[in-house]
Amino acid sequence: MHGPASPGWLLVALCAATGAYCLLRMRSSVEEQRRAAGGEALMGFGMAAMAVPAAVFTPPAWVWPGYAVVFGAAGLRALWAARSGRHHLHHLVGAAAMVYMAVVMTGSPAHAHGHGTSGTPLLTGVLLLYFAGYVLLTGVRLIPVVTVAGGGPGAPPVPAPGGGAGSGGRAGAGWGDRPELARACRLSMAIGMLAMLLPL
Repeated sequence: MHGPASPGWLLVALCAATGAYCLLRMRSSVEEQRRAAGGEALMGFGMAAMAVPAAVFTPPAWVWPGYAVVFGAAGLRALWAARSGRHHLHHLVGAAAMVYMAVVMTGSPAHAHGHGTSGTPLLTGVLLLYFAGYVLLTGVRLIPVVTVAGGGPGAPPVPAPGGGAGSGGRAGAGWGDRPELARACRLSMAIGMLAMLLPL
């Protein structure tokens, strides 16, 4: 699963930084955001630990079943939470991908650690398609929307309503409550998931 040391460490850094930011988001005053951020922090740190290059550290065999249990429980929690919001379905898919990778590592740790194709090609392909689509869609959603004041040529661009810190109702929101930062966090983890799934 792990590639050469340099890209592996970049993936560790990306996932760990994302997990750390999600921990900071848990200080939000909005309960729903705190719960989502907790699940995302677990995912970020779990991905960071899984991405450590094998040349540096090869975990004992019991670690992978432990991963499967932890992320299986996280998936069940996301399934339960999906009753109140569809965005929890993405958490469910992420947890399922982590369980899948842990099962692959449990089945053949040495083979999977060394870039082999140990996973089920169809399932790996479906997960790759999902996360690639998620990355593209989320990336597009992060592009700021600009409208033209007056609509004429040469008119100065004006941020769309709800797009800036000084626009309606968002001025008082803390930086941890900003939806675009949460999206960027999820985008980072989806990119990391793609990188981890590709060698399977």
